[in-house]
Amino acid sequence: MKNYEYGRIGKLAEQLEVAKVDQEKIDQIMEGGEDILRKTSPEKKADWLREAMFRMNRLLDMPTRKVVREGCACCLGGQRLEISKGIARDNTDLEKRISAAGKAHFVFGDSVKRLADGDVQVRFFPEGLEHYRCACLPQATKPLPITYCYCCGGHVKHHLQIVLRHKLDCTTEHTALSSGGKKPCTFRFRVINE
Repeated sequence: MKNYEYGRIGKLAEQLEVAKVDQEKIDQIMEGGEDILRKTSPEKKADWLREAMFRMNRLLDMPTRKVVREGCACCLGGQRLEISKGIARDNTDLEKRISAAGKAHFVFGDSVKRLADGDVQVRFFPEGLEHYRCACLPQATKPLPITYCYCCGGHVKHHLQIVLRHKLDCTTEHTALSSGGKKPCTFRFRVINE
């Protein structure tokens, strides 16, 4: 594997390999990534990631893109993990765990709620704000494909699976980054019954 100084790019390359993506496709997706350094401007980092997501969208099917980007999730341990485990431990009923997760803003943002179809929705910010900003790439000057935002979906999925004690499938509905700041980061999770 090539050396990628900027961590987010290195993580992307690592997860493409974990997902057993063909090396020729990895090379196409990662083109120019080794030139993005820690000292590179945040805008140029965001531009490279935008183009890499366009290449991923063209070269990989949606299930593979989700696995790769969910694997890039951060903030999986520490206090967030302890909060998630505490919710699961202290609440025996599924609805109570969902309600408690909705109050754990440090982990899940603005809200966690059960939808009429049984899915669980997590929203990082309330609706109705004038502008939304991505915490991961705040200097992005143009919207990124929603593919990028499955890393945040992976973060939420990791913690929500602990809280709910069920496997989940994530759909990233819209995000601050993909909407150019017009919509809040919103994820939908389908409970997978095993």
